Amino acid sequence: MLVITGAAGFIGSNLAARLNSEGFMDIVLVDDFARPDKNMNINDKKYTSRIHRDDFFEWLRHNHRLVQFIFHLGARTDTSEMRKEVFDRLNLRYSQDLWLLCVEFGLPLIYASSAATYGMGEHGFSDDHSLPEKLKPLNPYGESKNEFDKWVLLQKETPFFWAGLKFFNVYGPNEYHKGRMASVIFHAYNQILDTGKMKLFRSHNPGFPDGGQKRDFIYVKDVVDVIYYFMHYRKDPALYNLGTGQARSFLDLTKCTFNALGKKPVIEFIDTPEDIRDKYQYFTEATTIKLRNAGYNGNFTGLEEGINDYVGTYLKTGAIN
Repeated sequence: MLVITGAAGFIGSNLAARLNSEGFMDIVLVDDFARPDKNMNINDKKYTSRIHRDDFFEWLRHNHRLVQFIFHLGARTDTSEMRKEVFDRLNLRYSQDLWLLCVEFGLPLIYASSAATYGMGEHGFSDDHSLPEKLKPLNPYGESKNEFDKWVLLQKETPFFWAGLKFFNVYGPNEYHKGRMASVIFHAYNQILDTGKMKLFRSHNPGFPDGGQKRDFIYVKDVVDVIYYFMHYRKDPALYNLGTGQARSFLDLTKCTFNALGKKPVIEFIDTPEDIRDKYQYFTEATTIKLRNAGYNGNFTGLEEGINDYVGTYLKTGAIN
């Protein structure tokens, strides 16, 4: 039996789809299941049961002997949420409690960290274990992820196997419900259809041209491939960056989206809002040496190919993966 927390969400539901495609049907889905738009992500999935996140720990105490692996992908991910207590409860303490149960019952655990832990990137983007203590995330969400990473690295007792995956800018199917937290590609697609053009933030950094701000965009199917690999690998417990290792500009992303729609690019630039201007990231790029040293040799989907698949297979049709 495999357990996915955050199962109705973006990455969790894509993982469920991959597990089903590999013949795993004995899956327990954990989430709050309060939103019909999110639940659409799992309506066609094969699974054993759904467990509300508030009931999960009690369920696990009674059923841990049946569990083979836990994928902890559930979290509050809204970077505009400023109430620290929300993240303390849902991201930090929940993850700590789950970790301790995995230690108690000898269960392997993969959990979602985030590139939001890196803040402005002033210390680089290495997944070396000496770095989390130095990092200064830009919002309570990033802080909650970094606080858990730091806590994990201090633990003397650990699960049978663990890996903390620091997701960079993930895009792809099943993010319809995420609203403003959906990927830039999702918003570009809808803005282009609605207005015929795309607005990007103007650069306020002389080192970057307008639209030249860069992120490490990674297709969700590649993320799931790495998770699936670690489910079987179960060696070298550590924090791992999960990005392509190749930053691409927002201008590249936007042009790719226009091309996927068969439209000529029409791009306008607007000022970055002053309230976020001093905390705006101009560059992120995963260091992937540790992931490769762990034996993962899969190719990451190029931005052009990923956007073509996302737009053509999913956004144009409304399909769920």
